[in-house]
Amino acid sequence: QVQLVESGGGLVQAGDSLRLSCAASGRTFNMYTMGWFRQAPGKEREFVAASTWSIGNTFYADSVKGRFTISRDNAKNTVYLQMNSLKPEDTAVYYCAANLGGAVRYSNNYNYWGQGTQVTVSS
Repeated sequence: QVQLVESGGGLVQAGDSLRLSCAASGRTFNMYTMGWFRQAPGKEREFVAASTWSIGNTFYADSVKGRFTISRDNAKNTVYLQMNSLKPEDTAVYYCAANLGGAVRYSNNYNYWGQGTQVTVSS
């Protein structure tokens, strides 16, 4: 069982930066692929980024590549999402999720989810 708690969301202006954190409970955190997804009002949840248990393997949606960076600290059971050069279209609720197996870009493969944190980017 893994419990996930996100933090770090907020209201920022276009071009600003934010760092989201996701604290996980559970002894096998380092065995999970950790992902970030987001959901904007009226839209489906979409993949943002993921980091496999083997540090160094990261994946990004094309829309955030070069602006967002996912990282994880297995010793602290925490995964981060550094978001730079934010755009209004990045506005969404951001969710952290844990995946024991399966393709990292598909939400159905994730076993555990956090409650989400709101990110709002004003123009």
